[in-house]
Amino acid sequence: LRAYSSPTFTMMLMQLNKAATTSGCRVFSTVAVTQTTASSKRLEDLRKQLAKDAETDTGTLHEFALEEAPKRKKAPPRSAKILPKPKWLKAQPAVSEAYKELRTTVRELGLATVCEEAKCPNIGECWSGDQDNDGSGATATIMIMGDTCTRGCSFCAVKTSRAPPPLDPNEPEKVASAITKWGLDYVVLTSVDRDDIDDQGSGHFRKVVQKLKEKDPNILVEALTPDFQGQLDFVEAVATSGLDVYAHNIETVERLQKRVRDRRAGYDQSLKVLEHVKQLSDIHCLTKTSIMLGLGETDEDIRATLRDLRSIDLDVVTFGQYLQPSKRHLPVKEYVTPEKYEEWQKEAEEMGFKYVASGPLVRSSYKAGEFFLKNLLREQQAERETAGS
Repeated sequence: LRAYSSPTFTMMLMQLNKAATTSGCRVFSTVAVTQTTASSKRLEDLRKQLAKDAETDTGTLHEFALEEAPKRKKAPPRSAKILPKPKWLKAQPAVSEAYKELRTTVRELGLATVCEEAKCPNIGECWSGDQDNDGSGATATIMIMGDTCTRGCSFCAVKTSRAPPPLDPNEPEKVASAITKWGLDYVVLTSVDRDDIDDQGSGHFRKVVQKLKEKDPNILVEALTPDFQGQLDFVEAVATSGLDVYAHNIETVERLQKRVRDRRAGYDQSLKVLEHVKQLSDIHCLTKTSIMLGLGETDEDIRATLRDLRSIDLDVVTFGQYLQPSKRHLPVKEYVTPEKYEEWQKEAEEMGFKYVASGPLVRSSYKAGEFFLKNLLREQQAERETAGS
């Protein structure tokens, strides 16, 4: 109808109506000609609307034809409720020479580290090691099987794809060479999920661990593994590779699993993975998991999770603050205070875990070598005291 609201058309219609009324002829409008079945009421309403437009519209038909259609304005973006980080949540800057040397080696060998891919805040501290002792004790977490994951957890910054690039058959040698060059005494291996591979990448993971132990039998190896879709034969392939710590993260409490993790992961599935490793009689590695706090969990949620972990005889548990990698990821619900982390450490230790690391910036592999070695020393000391009493 808007096309008929120009001044030229309105003037023509009014003249036609006047002439038709004078001669007693039946009045027709353009609308009536093209739509002969329209009711007289609609015609009368149209005439009134056109007459009203003629009083207010001073433009021409040419102007109307050239008029640009109105542009729809985009709705303003939703304001993301991002909690400001507290002052005590600060990490050590990555500026040391040991850090720079480690980063250079990673680049030269084309390796990926979860420290970088997951934007870990502790990269400066872990890669620097003990600055008072020539950087010894540095801990690196190498991410094998590529830098692209087949899953999309809503807390994780690692790239995702349904069809990542194929595995690098030379990776076991590359990783072993890098560790030898660095002179690390403790290394953490982790990986993306590879649901696109028949064995979920468990065979490749096993080869990397074996190559490391072949080059340096004294090196301590921690493997932070996927859940391998709960297929226990794949879990066993990695667990029996010669590693010292089998880690698999449960990530969060049972109630928040579906919101936080990929739909192919699950609370019960993760528990079964860790339980199966403990049941293998021919290995003596520790089992370990990590829980993120600040996602909306309650104290009772955490206690229930700890009870479930103790029921499968888990050895090591860590607590750390969830940090939102980007606006696309889950928001932080709460910044848990350092005092609260101390409370959780004490409570978990009283439940019987062999070692507990708890703090805002603690991650599953945060200064893992230092934590693991200190725990071993404590156990050995306790055994000596028991034997001497």
